[in-house]
Amino acid sequence: VVNDLVDDLLCAIREHLPKSFYAVLQTAMKVGSVFEGWDPHEDDAVYQMLVPLKPPCGYTFHLELGSTEDIPERNFSVRVQLECTCTTEQPSKERLCHLHNPEKNLCRNEHLSLLNTLCTRSYLDIHKTALWFQKQVRSAWVLVPQSHHYNMVVLPSSCSCKLRLTSSSMRSLLVEVLFGVQQGDSDIFLSSQSSETAFNPSTMWLESYAVAEFKFFRNMALRVPYNSIHLKCLQIFARIVVGTCYSTYTMKTIVMHLLTTIPLSGWCRRHFLLRLMDIMGCLCCCLENARLNHFFFGNENVPEEIILPPALRTAKPFNLFQHIEEDPDTQAEALGQYHFLLER
Repeated sequence: VVNDLVDDLLCAIREHLPKSFYAVLQTAMKVGSVFEGWDPHEDDAVYQMLVPLKPPCGYTFHLELGSTEDIPERNFSVRVQLECTCTTEQPSKERLCHLHNPEKNLCRNEHLSLLNTLCTRSYLDIHKTALWFQKQVRSAWVLVPQSHHYNMVVLPSSCSCKLRLTSSSMRSLLVEVLFGVQQGDSDIFLSSQSSETAFNPSTMWLESYAVAEFKFFRNMALRVPYNSIHLKCLQIFARIVVGTCYSTYTMKTIVMHLLTTIPLSGWCRRHFLLRLMDIMGCLCCCLENARLNHFFFGNENVPEEIILPPALRTAKPFNLFQHIEEDPDTQAEALGQYHFLLER
């Protein structure tokens, strides 16, 4: 339902947008724990879709790496630059060259320019993009078939488009549309999700591994035994770490590492308790050594089906427990909470 709805919305929006003046909306991609199959909040699920953005004709996107101090949460800015399209074989009004167009035509289209609508100082702006997309959704909603079956409300958000859909039977769906800029042809994107969780300028986009993670779990679903318990294990730990110093991403990273090191035949139902203890044992080892490697940095076990930028495949492994390594008191606290987690 969510996939069809977002596809129909994007189709309706595309049909009513000038083709040369706004970011080009690509096919939405499933991301997040719901689509990966282990969402810890089944009764209040948020269905996340990432919509890649590409520059329209006459523009290019240039990715500029920001500070590297926050690796793996690297920030990028997306510089929007005009390019010459005078050599287009069949120029049309929709593809007038933005660099060499006569001044009168530039003035006529100035208010529609990508630089003027979605950018701040020539950089793609997350807040402006989100508000622009929310406006398009409100206008396009009456054009999609789902408008006859759901009441739609656009919820406030500065970095995404959050939709609450309520059916006549009062069933609700919460959908969040995120925006992304692809790094080359890889499965790594710059995501708009960063601005509400970090104090970054709205022109800074966070490097996201969400698409690669979805592909990883989809790949595993095709290889693990029937009724595999790897997702149930992850769901359990995502629930019991609530209120502790451990994030769900920590447990997700541990499970991904174990899925590529433990034989897949070992994830069948009869090994359920053994795998739970393996996850706890791996967490304990990581805490004692103050080291948990990020799954996608320099990890030779990443499946070949996942396309990573070459620099990421050959990168030095990054320690997600760097804060523990640098502070013995934090390590002691984390080890103390480990025993609390073991009791749970």
